[in-house]
Amino acid sequence: MKPYVIVNPVAGSIVDLRLRLKQLHRLDAQEVRVTQRAGEAETLAQEAIRAGSDYVIAVGGDGTLNEVINGIAKPHRARRLCVGVVPLGTANDFARSIGLIRDIDANIDILRAKTTATIDLVRMTSGRRRYFVNVSAGGFSGVVDEKLTPEMKSAWGPLAYLRSAAAALPELQAYRTTMIFDDAEELVIDVYNVVVANGQFAGGGLPVAPEANLSDGLLDVVLIPKRPAAEMAVLAAEMLLGKHLSSDSITFRRARKISVQSRPGMWFNADGELVGNGTAVFQIIPRALNFVVGK
Repeated sequence: MKPYVIVNPVAGSIVDLRLRLKQLHRLDAQEVRVTQRAGEAETLAQEAIRAGSDYVIAVGGDGTLNEVINGIAKPHRARRLCVGVVPLGTANDFARSIGLIRDIDANIDILRAKTTATIDLVRMTSGRRRYFVNVSAGGFSGVVDEKLTPEMKSAWGPLAYLRSAAAALPELQAYRTTMIFDDAEELVIDVYNVVVANGQFAGGGLPVAPEANLSDGLLDVVLIPKRPAAEMAVLAAEMLLGKHLSSDSITFRRARKISVQSRPGMWFNADGELVGNGTAVFQIIPRALNFVVGK
């Protein structure tokens, strides 16, 4: 079936919407719908399913894709669908993990060729239920997301994540955190940050989980424990290079299910959207989505 295309007109890389829509004509879409408000991509994805579509394409950033994923996320329904993305956001972190680049014409070629791979989906519950495909982060990352306004994204582009991190530094604090992995191992630790990753990248290309595999049925968990400032500076440099998993300054685990409880309550996001600050539970749903991928 022809694709059902959902476009976020305020995505970070969309300057001329008419030009982008003209380029998207090559997809020969069943429908091209342009969102009018935050959250509408989720509703449109549900409409695509009701219209009988089996191929849904998100045009925008990680947030737009996350809305689409949540519109189709019931696993028994999602497995019948093919999902594609034209990465036109500020960060496009998930697109990096599936071999896509910023060139819109090259990505349209990929979407037309429709080479797919099955990937894992993650169900997160923290006050409410949310699904994601890339990364959830809590603690310091939650504070960064609070600082990351649409105006900052527009003004700073990919550097907006670094700018919001700088704004959040005065609020850096440790969280007394209890982690439970696969209902078996318990770990009590003071942390600045918790990263639960399905994909490899976050924050505009930072390789937070450089060994993550989208279809291995496991979540990569990176914990940033409370450390002296000098150690944190070294760790930051290692993270920029994707060399931090071998560092004694982090704690790393893999699991199918993770529970996180902290004092004070830790705000978690799902692909950049804040979800909640209560007890958070993450559960992998193996190979739940068919995704169009690049090389």
